[in-house]
Amino acid sequence: MSYWTDCGSFIREFRRSVRDTGAVLPSSRFLARALAREVRKPRSPARILEVGPGTGSVTRAIVRAMLPEDRLDAVELNGQFVGLLRQRLARDPAFSLRRQQVEVIHAPVQELLGEGVYDFIVSGLPMNNFPASQVREIFRAYNRLLKPGGTLSYYEYVLIRQLKTPFVNRRERRRLYRVGRVVGRYIEAFQVSREKVLMNVPPAVVRHLRLKPAQSGTLLQATGPEKVVLAGGLK
Repeated sequence: MSYWTDCGSFIREFRRSVRDTGAVLPSSRFLARALAREVRKPRSPARILEVGPGTGSVTRAIVRAMLPEDRLDAVELNGQFVGLLRQRLARDPAFSLRRQQVEVIHAPVQELLGEGVYDFIVSGLPMNNFPASQVREIFRAYNRLLKPGGTLSYYEYVLIRQLKTPFVNRRERRRLYRVGRVVGRYIEAFQVSREKVLMNVPPAVVRHLRLKPAQSGTLLQATGPEKVVLAGGLK
């Protein structure tokens, strides 16, 4: 499936369900690589959860980083995207090596069962589109599902709340402010690194959070300074 085919699917779903889709266009390969960066580091076999995979542009980057013993669960609420992603897994050569290691689940992430299940969570959910109460529920689910020492990677568009605020009514400004407070608390407490991705429409910031401390004996990789992703790679 080509990027432009993905774009058509995203635009149709954006028109049909603006709040849940969030993005007008699929993630660029630069954003996808940034979101999968923690998965690409040297590591042991892992359980990986992708939340909101859409048509699979980030899924492809995750699959490329997977080891033979890894398992990936891709959880998607949008039924149209679920069908497209399952077709892509079955037919796209990019997934041929790992397709038996991937399961697509049609459900909200809050309904997943278990505690300490995943080593990595990669989220494509449009947090700025949701009520603050739902954002809290989603982060609680992430915290419950992550193993100690596991990493949550997610993105948000650059300055999206600040740019929206002057053009919306008071109720929407209040919602955006509350979402910003919820997300901000998690960033302040748990962020281990971030990187700006300029080669995306619109530009985005990828954040990597460690919500639970590692258990004794678990090695955590040191994190470096903020990175900026440009057309030529990391700068």
